[in-house]
Amino acid sequence: MTRKSRTRQLSPEEKRLWSHVARHVRPMQGKALPPEPEPEEKPATAPAPQRTAPVAVLPPLPPQKPALPPLAPVERKTLQALRRGRRDVDSVIDLHGMRQEEAHFALLSFLHRAQSSGHALVLVITGKGGAAVSNGSFEERGVLRRMVPHWLRLPDLRPLVIGFEEASPQHGGSGALYVRLRRRRGVG
Repeated sequence: MTRKSRTRQLSPEEKRLWSHVARHVRPMQGKALPPEPEPEEKPATAPAPQRTAPVAVLPPLPPQKPALPPLAPVERKTLQALRRGRRDVDSVIDLHGMRQEEAHFALLSFLHRAQSSGHALVLVITGKGGAAVSNGSFEERGVLRRMVPHWLRLPDLRPLVIGFEEASPQHGGSGALYVRLRRRRGVG
């Protein structure tokens, strides 16, 4: 069974547009430019203006809050200094063993205290978690390891957090995060 493909004819406007585009490129070897389309005939009389329904004028939108800056990774030089022991973190919180709600509250409080103390880099220990089998069914583990990065990206923590990065092995590796804090405004 042979299928006949349907080809749609270009409208006069589409032909004019294509001709304009084609005039600005060099044709392939052996090909010619498409012919210039005939100008569209204008009707001798202008159509009567159509009445349109009145458009409702909406009040102006309130000014939007400035977009949050993207999170920035911890600088390479800082990570090297931490790894080589030439720099230490300003403060540490250990969340592993806590329930999610308790850990979230503890993290918020810790970050606010650390920022007000002028700390620039803190260590958040989440624990590595892992898979556990209990009563023959799979239990989810490592929830804090997964949730803390999510919490650090949330808009309510952006005034505190510049960025974060997985800690080096001597500080907990994948079970901990270095968190860079913003300077407190109005200090100075």
